[in-house]
Amino acid sequence: MTKEDLKIVFLGTPEFAVESLDLLVKEGFNIVGVVTMPDKPAGRGHRMFESPVKLYAKEHGLKVMQPVKLKDPDFVDELRSLDADLFIVIAFRMLPEVVWTMPRLGTFNLHASLLPRYRGAAPINWAVINGDTETGVTTFFLKHEIDTGDIISQERIEIRPEDNVGDVHDKLMDLGARLTLSTVNHIIAGDLATIPQESLLTDGEQPTPAPKIFKETCRIDWNRPAIAIHNLIRGLSPYPCAWTEFHDAANPESPVLYNAKILESRVVNDKITGREPGNVIESDRCLVVACGEGCVEILRLQPAGKKPMTASEFLRGARLPGSTVVG
Repeated sequence: MTKEDLKIVFLGTPEFAVESLDLLVKEGFNIVGVVTMPDKPAGRGHRMFESPVKLYAKEHGLKVMQPVKLKDPDFVDELRSLDADLFIVIAFRMLPEVVWTMPRLGTFNLHASLLPRYRGAAPINWAVINGDTETGVTTFFLKHEIDTGDIISQERIEIRPEDNVGDVHDKLMDLGARLTLSTVNHIIAGDLATIPQESLLTDGEQPTPAPKIFKETCRIDWNRPAIAIHNLIRGLSPYPCAWTEFHDAANPESPVLYNAKILESRVVNDKITGREPGNVIESDRCLVVACGEGCVEILRLQPAGKKPMTASEFLRGARLPGSTVVG
């Protein structure tokens, strides 16, 4: 079978998936259909938002399907009528069995972690939040339980100490596209050798979860060690962002002074400071906060309703009282 003969349906939504779709198109693969999320209203004007995958597919004349329900009989019939040999899933929804068992060569997923580490919705975020020094991408064949199928292939990258989740996302997006292409070529060649994920777990080790990120996940707990707080900040930057509130400790009845997203930080002392966690211990030219162990300097932040700014720019207009605490 040639790549022109192999009929592929591509399922994905965000920019992360576009890189792989683009590479397949440029390499001349036969993409007979693209499945993505339905359009939805977004922003203050509630204009209809089209997913990055849909925009790319439209630009390149690819057939687009946007089912509300993946078990809808009309959608399933339309999908079956394409007579695809292979489905590729990248950053999409959980598929029902009637869909992922449809193609004769199976359905594989590109996941942004080194499975079985970080199964779930936010693998890139949690790898950085947990202070990992390495991550990667995995292709695997789908089966009933999410992110549990047999591994086809993996590629690794270093997470540098200065990387935030945006940096890692972009590197994995490029690496993932190349792994997707390689996986399809191996499927065509018929020389795959898959590995059960359980075989990579040793001595009672369990798969690492990567649950969805919620607003409360992003709130900084200043009782934690400085390095953990710094990793949380870079693991959520530039989106959805860690956040905190500035208060006047001398006037507990006063409203919150500032609510701000924290975009960039550094650990300036990883030892015990002797100050209560959350105390702003420097607010002249820089913004340093005591943690459960050590302290963190906030380098960039975004107060509610404002543009991102450096800490020095914030301090020039903030006029923080000497008793400021964050929490």
